[in-house]
Amino acid sequence: MDVVVVESPAKAKTINKYLGPGYKVLASFGHVRDLPAKDGSVRPDDDFAMDWEVDAASAKRMKDISDAMKGADGLILATDPDREGEAISWHVLDLLKKKKVIGDKPVKRVVFNAITKKAVLDAMAHPRDIDTPLVDAYLARRALDYLVGFNLSPVLWRKLPGARSAGRVQSVALRLVCDREDEIDRFVAEEYWNISALLKTPRGDEFEARLVSHLGKRIQRNSVTNGEQAGGIKTLLEGAQYVVDSVEAKPVKRNPGPPFTTSTLQQAASSKLGFSASRTMQVAQKLYEGIDIGGETVGLITYMRTDGVQMAPEAIDGARAAVADQFGPRYVPEKPRFYSTKAKNAQEAHEAIRPTDFNRSPDKVRRFLDADQMRLYDLIWKRGIASQMASAEIERTTVEILADNDGEKAGLRAVGSVIRFDGFIAAYTDQKEEGEPSEDGDDEGRLPEINAREALAKKQINATQHFTEPPPRYSEATLIKKMEELGIGRPSTYAATLKTLSDREYVTIEKRKLIPHSKGRLVTAFLENFFTRYVEYDFTADLEEKLDKISAGELNWKDVLREFWTSFFAQIEDTKELRVTNVLDALNEALAPLVFPKREDGSDPRICQVCGTGNLSLKLGKYGAFVGCSNYPECSFTRQLSSDGGADAEASGNNEPRALGKDPVTDEEITLRSGRFGPYVQRGDGKEAKRSSLPKGWTPDSIDFEKALSLLSLPREVGPHPETGKMITAGLGRYGPFILHDGTYANLDSIEDVLSVGLNRAVTVLAEKQSKGPGGRGRTAAAALKEIGEHPDGGAITVRDGKYGPYINWAKVNATLPKGKDPQSVTMEEALLLIAEKAGKSGTKKAPAKKAPAKAAAKPKAAKAKASDADATVAKAKKTTAAKPKAKAAPKTKKS
Repeated sequence: MDVVVVESPAKAKTINKYLGPGYKVLASFGHVRDLPAKDGSVRPDDDFAMDWEVDAASAKRMKDISDAMKGADGLILATDPDREGEAISWHVLDLLKKKKVIGDKPVKRVVFNAITKKAVLDAMAHPRDIDTPLVDAYLARRALDYLVGFNLSPVLWRKLPGARSAGRVQSVALRLVCDREDEIDRFVAEEYWNISALLKTPRGDEFEARLVSHLGKRIQRNSVTNGEQAGGIKTLLEGAQYVVDSVEAKPVKRNPGPPFTTSTLQQAASSKLGFSASRTMQVAQKLYEGIDIGGETVGLITYMRTDGVQMAPEAIDGARAAVADQFGPRYVPEKPRFYSTKAKNAQEAHEAIRPTDFNRSPDKVRRFLDADQMRLYDLIWKRGIASQMASAEIERTTVEILADNDGEKAGLRAVGSVIRFDGFIAAYTDQKEEGEPSEDGDDEGRLPEINAREALAKKQINATQHFTEPPPRYSEATLIKKMEELGIGRPSTYAATLKTLSDREYVTIEKRKLIPHSKGRLVTAFLENFFTRYVEYDFTADLEEKLDKISAGELNWKDVLREFWTSFFAQIEDTKELRVTNVLDALNEALAPLVFPKREDGSDPRICQVCGTGNLSLKLGKYGAFVGCSNYPECSFTRQLSSDGGADAEASGNNEPRALGKDPVTDEEITLRSGRFGPYVQRGDGKEAKRSSLPKGWTPDSIDFEKALSLLSLPREVGPHPETGKMITAGLGRYGPFILHDGTYANLDSIEDVLSVGLNRAVTVLAEKQSKGPGGRGRTAAAALKEIGEHPDGGAITVRDGKYGPYINWAKVNATLPKGKDPQSVTMEEALLLIAEKAGKSGTKKAPAKKAPAKAAAKPKAAKAKASDADATVAKAKKTTAAKPKAKAAPKTKKS
């Protein structure tokens, strides 16, 4: 018997079925060890020696693997086919060697790009050794990230209190967001006019033509800059005679794009499905690891962390066969299509993201997938099959028109296109691919029959005023695209980088746009002034290129580290002489529009408006930066920097507390106030007064007496746990809403849940948290025992098996079955009755929206994944003294 090590338990179960009884497949659950979150884990003075630490959960998994190896014939390392997967195999092997369970037993490394029986068996037939250069590249990347994080973050804490952390890729991504915000701040709108004519052919057909020349001068978008100029041109056109100067019909071929890479999939899922990068990777991971299709678990897509755009020869053959079968022989191009990436520093060792079987069309697997899985698979299948389809044949017609008013002439142009053969566009029957024509082939509008030299009748002249707009803020999709263009980060890091920026509160997301928080702009300004080189785009991209050369065996990883560390350490040492006043002076200038916004009365924004003589400047407090007066303490004016780049005034004397009512128990006044760190409610006065910050989503305008009272009553007791008898409490903490039982935290979705959660729901949430194990990467969600049907309000009703027995699940509602009730005998009527009863007890007032029940149900999963990180951080925070803050350890499991 051979022991096979993979990363996830879901994958282990599937692969075990493929391999049969001669193998024992065990999961490592991602990384089995990591660098401890403390100084000295990487030692530059000791030739960059690295200390690794195995946590309790990983130690148990390694013991299981070690025990299995004692009676095994050999070891097969089958972790994911990327740099992280190679590193996990190296860690597992190193630990097993130290446990002395390997001996002379053969060790093989196998990789497969898809979880299908054929792919797995082919990989097992072609084993190799661990790729040492790939491991070296991982070690170099891990050491670089550690050295930057553990040396630069403390500088931020000392010189810029309130800053959470800095990172090699994270800080450069943040700079991109902040630079775009600076562009928007500097932008000045300019006026321009568009002029067009609605014309009619002799046959009575109407069409629109736009102005392209006037009195012999070419007219571009911003050529007409004022109403007077536009009015003169309009007068000319009103009295002109129109004749068709030329008609040109030109055939154009449009080719399909390549299959998805990680970044293009994240971009498409964001723009078309509204998925965040993290959500895209979560759903793709499940499609890759395997879906139960009619009793067989099979991976539906290939590995989803890749920047390659090519498909394997057998996949190309399969796609061409599927095209012929589903669309017809004419849709198959004469030769297969081959693609190459244009992304900087891309590595094309892996395939693009594609279906594992093109005959498995979206309609054939629809009933086995939830809503999000179906939408993402549909996107991947269409893009993959379209990449091997014939070009679309389009006829593009350009009509040039001459307008003549007593010798004053102007030129107009009308453009239209018609698809003569849809080609690859036939794959997109229900959506338009970005940059591709619409399904009806009318990107620019159809034109009626128009003949050269014929006269046209004028129907209407339109002159419309417009103003130029600032560059748009980045969305997750466009930021990923920009990072890829610059060669910053890698497919496996995009989602994690964006999540870090959000978790650190360096950026906020509004209407899917990334807006830098004031603390994010402060950190970026600090790094640009005092660590310029390390947030330069070219420097970061060049370092990524060196890491790629290490993985190719072209550079020694320790040489790269030495070169980096020498200059980086010198820069760190230089900051020891840096005074806080130097930092504040630099930030005052770099962030002047943020710190000193213009005043409506035109007065100097740097002079205190309270005392009239003091100079305003950035000040640094325990929790971050704020604006204060130089005449302190005589003048106590302060103003916090707002998250959207403006400034919120708050000073003694000009922002009085707002009374909301009196506490019915203590008879103390409850007030709404605004402090240096945001709005909050307070009961009573003095140092002992109870206070509570407003939770996310609650604005000062929405706060009334009842809401304030509910906040000040937290934490609240939910009830004793039925097993331990210990009290469960619900509260609002630094990391959001939570419930607590016997030292175990579990996150809730919202403050409303904190105020309404009942005992049954609290016990369920705690059980789900515990079932996931350390890090929240343990057991998967309970499998469905029975599919009952669709709820009248939308969403599937299922019977599932939980820790406390079978229960009915619908969206967020879990209703326990009565004792002795057979799960297979539950009827729709019984299920609806139990759901309604449970929803009433837990305070659920609103059913999920009919249009997207599955998506609504998916949100708690994302929240719980986030909860695991928050819980780990809370537990660490209890052990860490305020006098010596430490950097938060990087998660050990692999991130999307």
